[in-house]
Amino acid sequence: MSKDPTEPRAEGQQSTVERGGLWGLFFSAAGLLLPPFGALLCVLGISQGRRARRAAKENNAQAPGAMMSMVLGWIGLGVSAVVITGYTVFWNEYSAYQECSAQAHTVTSQEQCDETFREAIAERSGLPKEGIPPLN
Repeated sequence: MSKDPTEPRAEGQQSTVERGGLWGLFFSAAGLLLPPFGALLCVLGISQGRRARRAAKENNAQAPGAMMSMVLGWIGLGVSAVVITGYTVFWNEYSAYQECSAQAHTVTSQEQCDETFREAIAERSGLPKEGIPPLN
């Protein structure tokens, strides 16, 4: 953006800055923070960024945030895919952990649930138990 004052626009003339990229950036950032449910927001961010870039190109304008919204959107989709895959692969272990945690009334019983979950994940994934971070 330049520091030159903008010229007054004629009636019906569009602005020289396409604001859709900023909305796309907002959607993509929100989707990145809310995996796996943010996958839909990331798709919206990518499509909004694409539309903003296309509109800016047609109108010989700028589209701030459009490229970044697409990049963040793709990163958010990747993160959501990893989270969904993790839920799918470890669903039985996760369900057992939720049931155990719901019945845990003391700190000791919750720690036992955490330890059992880590052991189940280690056994299923083939990783050493020490390589899996504690849940607390």
